[in-house]
Amino acid sequence: MGGIHLLHGQVLQLRAPDVRLTSALEEVRVRPWSALWRAPTNIGLLWLKACAPAMKHEVALIDFLLRLQPETLPPIYGLEMEQGLILMGDGGELLRSHTREGGDLNHWTLILPRYAALQRQAAPHVAELLAAGVVDRRLEQLPALYEDLLADEALLAVGAPHGLTPVEHAHLIARFPAFAAQCAELASLGIPATIDHSDFHDGNILIQHGQYRFIDWGDACVTHPFLTLLVTLRSIAYGLGLEENDPALRDLRDLYLTQWRAYGGLDDLRRALQLAQPLTMVNRALTWRRALATLPPEQHGEYADAVPGWLQEVLQAENNEKGQQAS
Repeated sequence: MGGIHLLHGQVLQLRAPDVRLTSALEEVRVRPWSALWRAPTNIGLLWLKACAPAMKHEVALIDFLLRLQPETLPPIYGLEMEQGLILMGDGGELLRSHTREGGDLNHWTLILPRYAALQRQAAPHVAELLAAGVVDRRLEQLPALYEDLLADEALLAVGAPHGLTPVEHAHLIARFPAFAAQCAELASLGIPATIDHSDFHDGNILIQHGQYRFIDWGDACVTHPFLTLLVTLRSIAYGLGLEENDPALRDLRDLYLTQWRAYGGLDDLRRALQLAQPLTMVNRALTWRRALATLPPEQHGEYADAVPGWLQEVLQAENNEKGQQAS
């Protein structure tokens, strides 16, 4: 196996031999949870991603996906678990230029079934994923994670302008039994836990010669598969200026759900998705908590409202549901 020499004498062991840098790494993006560089090499331009310690499970997950369904990833030339490094080839252009600038929803009619197939194929391997360090957010774990999250008043910025109000915090604590009941009811429907990308939108999908490749798995966890869909549909709606109840979005929702029809009829699956919505919001808050754990609170900056913001969405969704029932 070959190696590519990186900063401070580190070496990334490669899947392909005889790959070497031909000039210095070029910084593309540095964030608290990861950094990305262009890596000019003797075989062309590659991309080097370094994951923060709290997000290194992405490397193990990429290794798993390479064995399970390699065609859903860009070419992978190297993985280094301890340093959290991924060396990738060109996987195409971002889907966003097609879905937003071109306004083409047809891509999603192909992507959602493929993504659901990947989730179904991964479901029997949950134990392997967890052993590899992928975050455990299975339904039976979520109530305790929710309770622990609400105890972190500093991160929730209770009483601060960008955080939860004391009343919101108290309401979230009071709804713990309802949250636990939602987890239990969703679990009772029998849909298996599997991999959830957790940030599945057109900025994390590449397209090349009609092939879609899924990138940026740092937010991924093992949980109920339907926790994916809220983020995806919201991103589509935002990108195209659609209302939440637009028929096109409902069609995409049902297209994804029908990939799980072995576990119930469409009405049952819609009910499962409804139960999953507040769980998704809590899952996103937990993911932001994990990402920001690499920084002291005074450096959270523009991301400081991410955790309380997702929890406020739980309350807003609850209020919306009560309003619909009242009308």
